[in-house]
Amino acid sequence: MAQAKRPLKDAAAVNATRWALFNALKEAGVPVTTGSGGLTKFNRVQLGIPKTHALDAVCVGAVSGVTGWGKPTLGIKCTGRGSYQRTRLDAFSFPRGYLTREKRIKGFQTGDMVSADVTKGKKIGFYVGRVAVRATGSFNIQTAQGVVQGISHRHCKVIQRADGYGFSIVASRKELRELVSHKAGNASRSALYLPGLNEVSRAK
Repeated sequence: MAQAKRPLKDAAAVNATRWALFNALKEAGVPVTTGSGGLTKFNRVQLGIPKTHALDAVCVGAVSGVTGWGKPTLGIKCTGRGSYQRTRLDAFSFPRGYLTREKRIKGFQTGDMVSADVTKGKKIGFYVGRVAVRATGSFNIQTAQGVVQGISHRHCKVIQRADGYGFSIVASRKELRELVSHKAGNASRSALYLPGLNEVSRAK
């Protein structure tokens, strides 16, 4: 019931944008085909392809076959560039903590992709992921396996500066099969680039 009462302005905006894009591409002479959501699902089920955003796009329209769909895709997520607010508030708007006045600590800032090679101590290992900086110089690194806390800045090396986006390789062929058979919840791992991928081809 709550969903029925929800305003449809967002859906209207998406639909208007979709048709404006479609008409613009037609006027430019680009070959464009369209299809319904039901047809997309029919194609996907007939071809035995799992549901992801990228593979749904491959199954749009008249499609008799798809090859090479097991390749991983690059997922991009907007993470932002931080916040101007330097004071954390509780539920009653009382200050409960303060952030540093400078974003960059020891040459790093939250959102940078880093690698850390720790050779001694309790955190021995090699870690790659998104860093969250602390004024003490003891950072947290968000890896594909989870958050690793308390990594010293001395062990960290910048791979890519924060640009407001997070990147991940989503679901290889093996992971997609596991996703279908075992209903896997999260089949992604962190990465910065997508090496040597072939194009997905559609047969009509």
